[in-house]
Amino acid sequence: MRRVVRGFWGPRPEPVEALADRWQQTLDGLAGLVPEAADAWSQVHGNGPATAFAAEGSALLGALRTAQSAADWSDLTGTGLRLVGTGTPGWEAEVSGLAGGRPEFLLQSLAIVLHAPEEAVVPEEDVLALLARVWEPDFGDVSDDDVLDALEDEAGFSAGDPVVGRTGYLSSARAALVPEDLEVVRQELPSGGELLSIAAPGDSAAVVRAYVRLREAGALDPLPRPMDRAVL
Repeated sequence: MRRVVRGFWGPRPEPVEALADRWQQTLDGLAGLVPEAADAWSQVHGNGPATAFAAEGSALLGALRTAQSAADWSDLTGTGLRLVGTGTPGWEAEVSGLAGGRPEFLLQSLAIVLHAPEEAVVPEEDVLALLARVWEPDFGDVSDDDVLDALEDEAGFSAGDPVVGRTGYLSSARAALVPEDLEVVRQELPSGGELLSIAAPGDSAAVVRAYVRLREAGALDPLPRPMDRAVL
């Protein structure tokens, strides 16, 4: 089963060393949560085949500096990196990020795509909590193709809109707008944001209902464009 765990935020310029540290924390955290999918890593390049990658500080720093040396790189966009982790047959983790920039319109992001056997237990909420702790996003979600299709078809969701899935993360200002009677389990994180446990796998209808309520309450308002801050 394919699961997508994502976080998004606005402009937050950071030195390459800070980005490398966030990447290191992410990969270390994934190795603890889903070791089946993070035994060996490779880097995906825009051109050419993937190459083996050592998931440690100097390699991460070097990869990010290489990305910033590309002719078309701009700090308006941010610095991208894409890694694929493999291990136990049937398991895979793809981690891609675009961070450290000061864009006016394109959100910064970190996405973790987890592939696991259908019957496997995957700590997807813990992975979202890890992403929230390390990257301090404005909002985030745990979704799958069925959830995203339902949100698009039944609630008018478009790519780039703030969103929640089976589990959602909202930064503190967004969490303050969550209706008190919304039927979700709320967990405050050290950042001040909240993790929302919304629905079990397969219950896309509950996700759509929660999404609509949150959007009506203003908790899923987009950042104003041009963007001038990382979170609402």
